[in-house]
Amino acid sequence: MTTTVLSATTVTVDGPQHALLKVEGLSVRFRLGDATVHAVTDLHLTLHPGELLAVVGESGCGKSVLAHALLGLLPGNAVVTGRAHLRPPTGDPVDLVGCGERHLARAVRGRAVGLVPQSPATALTPVRTGRRLLEETLRAHGHTRRDAPVVADRIAADVGLDPNDLDRYPHELSGGMAQRLATALALAPDPPLLLADEPTTGLDRPLVDHTLDLLRRRCDGGAAVLLITHDLAAARRVADTVAVMYASRIVEHRPTAALFDAPAHPYTAGLLDALPDRAFRPVAGHPPMLTDLPAGCAFAPRCDRATDTCHTPPALGRDGAGRVACHHPTSTGARA
Repeated sequence: MTTTVLSATTVTVDGPQHALLKVEGLSVRFRLGDATVHAVTDLHLTLHPGELLAVVGESGCGKSVLAHALLGLLPGNAVVTGRAHLRPPTGDPVDLVGCGERHLARAVRGRAVGLVPQSPATALTPVRTGRRLLEETLRAHGHTRRDAPVVADRIAADVGLDPNDLDRYPHELSGGMAQRLATALALAPDPPLLLADEPTTGLDRPLVDHTLDLLRRRCDGGAAVLLITHDLAAARRVADTVAVMYASRIVEHRPTAALFDAPAHPYTAGLLDALPDRAFRPVAGHPPMLTDLPAGCAFAPRCDRATDTCHTPPALGRDGAGRVACHHPTSTGARA
């Protein structure tokens, strides 16, 4: 066992087989005048090299806030607690929550952790062409002025972008083209961990599959990907494991095949029933306001299995092939 002492935290790494990312008790709160937004609550996740973890759930459940919290990209009214231990293949372990802005900017963002943003059009520098953005990124990570243009063309082709389109400015790109450019910029430094926040937005189905396969190949090569998506078909196509978020909490986390074949949480079962190739039936009701979460299970008002027991918050405990936070998991999940 080795212990590395950092400026703000202490991280312990056990043995040669380590998790690349281990999130423990992560919570994010936003202060809005006389209200508090509970964006992420007591989140626990572990991600290993070679693993693709998909985080799914309805809009507003906290998926994107999770990604931004890991990179310190939240606004000033955010209060973040918990730990997020990153153990890159090279360099010292670090707690992403406690290490501070200086270390995140110099050693983490774009180096140890890449980000495909949900809104690439607002993340791209408007006064630089895609080629200049990509070549500057490559040169910042060791490529020469001579080979950067060649590598830029190759990366553009890898993400399904015509290299000629790199000579355009961001405002000249379609939404799908901007999305592919943002993906290329995130992949250029070859980070060991990639946070992909809705990376297929604005893409047609062939390009969706192309992008998903590209992420899968990165994992097969030893990197890890945290895929944030509302597209359950995308998660099923490439993910090793799936975490389902509801009202700021993870309510189910298990291997992909087990989750799709035998969902344990009623909310997960409802999401799957809403798919066109299943019952095509939406989940009844609406999610609660994150400023006014119920004291017990947040899904109870929409759940036909709820009882008085659900007034107590359920823990994310072990159940069969994974974990589920439910007092009354479905029978199919129990058999799993």
